[in-house]
Amino acid sequence: MNADDAVRVAAPSCHEGVCITCSDTAVEVTVVELLDHELAIVETGAGREEVSVALVSAGVGDRVLVHAREAIARLDP
Repeated sequence: MNADDAVRVAAPSCHEGVCITCSDTAVEVTVVELLDHELAIVETGAGREEVSVALVSAGVGDRVLVHAREAIARLDP
């Protein structure tokens, strides 16, 4: 493993809606409200849910990928 490989291992990202941790599909949602304690209300298309946004920097209107009620990536506009 060279230095570039170590950086890739240390800085994972999600691609095409797939969670790199477990290979499950993440759900693309829209943040509609930020709550205390790094939580947010998101619109899933089938209703609203509360999720954690502790791992991402997200604001109202942002699209994020959510897996197991945890936002794992913020999508580019």
